[in-house]
Amino acid sequence: MLRHESEKQLESAIPRLAIGAFRQSEPTIMAVSAGVCLILQGAKQMMVGKTMLRYSAGGCFASLIELPTTCCIFEMDGDKPYIGTGLTLDHALFASLIADMPEERSRKETLGFNVETVSRDVLEAWDHLLALLDTPSDIPILAASRERELLYRLLQSPHGPLLRQIGRKEGKLTQIRRAIDWMRHHFDESFPIETVADIAGMSVASFNRHFRAATSTSPLQYQKTLRLQAARRLLASDVDATRTAYAVGYESPSQFSREYSRLFGRPPKQDASQLRENISDVSSIVI
Repeated sequence: MLRHESEKQLESAIPRLAIGAFRQSEPTIMAVSAGVCLILQGAKQMMVGKTMLRYSAGGCFASLIELPTTCCIFEMDGDKPYIGTGLTLDHALFASLIADMPEERSRKETLGFNVETVSRDVLEAWDHLLALLDTPSDIPILAASRERELLYRLLQSPHGPLLRQIGRKEGKLTQIRRAIDWMRHHFDESFPIETVADIAGMSVASFNRHFRAATSTSPLQYQKTLRLQAARRLLASDVDATRTAYAVGYESPSQFSREYSRLFGRPPKQDASQLRENISDVSSIVI
């Protein structure tokens, strides 16, 4: 991992696989895609909505929901850096794998995300996938089968009940994800809560309850963080703050600046210069 990690990029040469080492414990704001993260050294504190999670080496975080903005604090092991690896979920590959496996008897749903300690089987499968970083010419031939092996082991692990929900065509999580997909494509628009509740096929009260269970935040806050994360990407690409505010759906640049500063800890212009020096700050990866 340390031979292949990069300060500017978390993505690796293996599709969907991220690796990273962090040597400072300052809070980092990151977007998190649906995926799984394994800590190999050190520990991490992660704020998901209003829920604080902390897990250390051997701990694995899994989420089926895109979490638009998460505050992470990477804790080092003495003078040794935090080291983690993450895999963004390929829903089609997961669904195909689940279809080939025996159907699980339990239909109990675990919404959103969870943290579990990984088994030896999961560690060995993840090690097989990471080993391809040393032989890049093997990646096009072997990566797909080793990723499938890892996903299979994850489905057999305590993460299984959560991850199996990817393949379901019905259920509360599927309904919430359908609404979230719509919100991610229309985050810059104003819309009543009834609109997304209808897309989810729920009453407003039920939608709010299940949305918060899945994401640990409200639909309104989720939309706001989607807007601000999109704004951060625009600022990183050298778009000025006023144009950015209007582009992501704000009618008032001053309100945009206040909410941006509250979330990211710096005003838009100041944050933009920092972002251009450290592109990993705007990554959408589980790590």
